[in-house]
Amino acid sequence: MASVISALVLNYRCPQETAKCVLALKKQTIADQLEILVIDNHSDDESIGWLRARFQKDHSINIIESATNCGYGQGNNMGERFATGEYLLIINPDNPLPPDALEKMLAILQAHPEAGIVGPALVHPDGSIRPSARPFPHWNDLIAKRLQPEKWHAQHNASIDTTSTTPIAVDWLVGACLLMKTSLFDELGGFDPRFFLFFEDIDLCRRCKQLGKSVLYAPFIRVPDRRQRLSEGGILSLLMKKTTRIHVESALKYFWKWKGENRKIKEAN
Repeated sequence: MASVISALVLNYRCPQETAKCVLALKKQTIADQLEILVIDNHSDDESIGWLRARFQKDHSINIIESATNCGYGQGNNMGERFATGEYLLIINPDNPLPPDALEKMLAILQAHPEAGIVGPALVHPDGSIRPSARPFPHWNDLIAKRLQPEKWHAQHNASIDTTSTTPIAVDWLVGACLLMKTSLFDELGGFDPRFFLFFEDIDLCRRCKQLGKSVLYAPFIRVPDRRQRLSEGGILSLLMKKTTRIHVESALKYFWKWKGENRKIKEAN
């Protein structure tokens, strides 16, 4: 029997975090309507053996192995092919859901048929809220984030009402925790494979909005998130961090793909 929701947890060298995320999913108030698919993105470490040993007696968890590290978007695309649920949850291992989070997200989608994607607020250990709901980016955002990261984050947090008790329509949501209909994900063709890491979530939300579906941010649903992000760092990190260079490469691909639409938005403003 098909589940209501299929949760995709993409593991890459973080089996303990993945296990914590899976256990949080199993404690959801609607856990009986949920199937869990753990995709190991060719971690090339002890992850697969550790996860199989940890969950070998739990037949509700499907562990899938990728023969290569195909990136964040394609890793989730591969996992989605095994999904049977009407709805699809994209969830990062380091974002364990509070017990009622999934039920609340599902209720939002069911109450808003015009919505395509919904996501919660992401909260750091110190209680600060990550700017995970944002306008579509421009080149100056990329530069400002590198030169003045604290100011950039403060400005983006101030642009969204994180105290709202109702969902807010936004341009895009960080892909750490997204719920949508599986049929919508299929209609969109999943994540664009040209993005190995970063910007695949912006691109997905943009294509969702092109179909006439809204992207909803639910700040009253709060999900834990770690402080340090892979894409963070100043100008010097371009020389020192591989993930920062990948972030810039993905930005180049994104702006090239959407250059026509970006021009229209600039002219409209």
